[in-house]
Amino acid sequence: MRISVLCALLAPLGLMACQSPPVNRDQSIPLTTVDYVDTQRYLGRWFEIARFPNSFEENCEGVTADYAMRDDGLISVINTCRKGAPDGEEKAAKGRARIVDEQSNAKLEVSFFGPFWGDYWVIGLAEDYSLALVGEPSGKYLWILSRTPTISNETRVDAIEDLQAFGYNTNALYWTEQPPG
Repeated sequence: MRISVLCALLAPLGLMACQSPPVNRDQSIPLTTVDYVDTQRYLGRWFEIARFPNSFEENCEGVTADYAMRDDGLISVINTCRKGAPDGEEKAAKGRARIVDEQSNAKLEVSFFGPFWGDYWVIGLAEDYSLALVGEPSGKYLWILSRTPTISNETRVDAIEDLQAFGYNTNALYWTEQPPG
């Protein structure tokens, strides 16, 4: 009897942990990618400037993403988080990405868990590859990435305007704290 009561009490907690993030985009507005991504120029380190909150980055600051080509043609992905503060304990998640639209290289899928893949669309990209806006069709995930730990106020305003044009609720963005440059 006690086990069934315990299961009944814990079941809602388990379901809450599996909940996906809220949709923060007007899906009636089409989501398009940039025309072309030069994969070689995109590789390297990116600093997370902002994101939609999600369970896998909970309590993460000082977030970086490192991309490199693998021998098998996939892209190596190493996402690093510092727990609680830019100088907090470092945790890294290793994954892989594959290009799904070879004409533009702007639509990819990323996997950190076996056979499970998630969309990774480059929807904005500075001409000099200094800033990238990354989203996906559901509107649950969004990132602003930069080659530097901080961006100017002007760049921030421009990124927000671009994201709003795609129907994103930019008020839902979490601005990641990065270590001082």
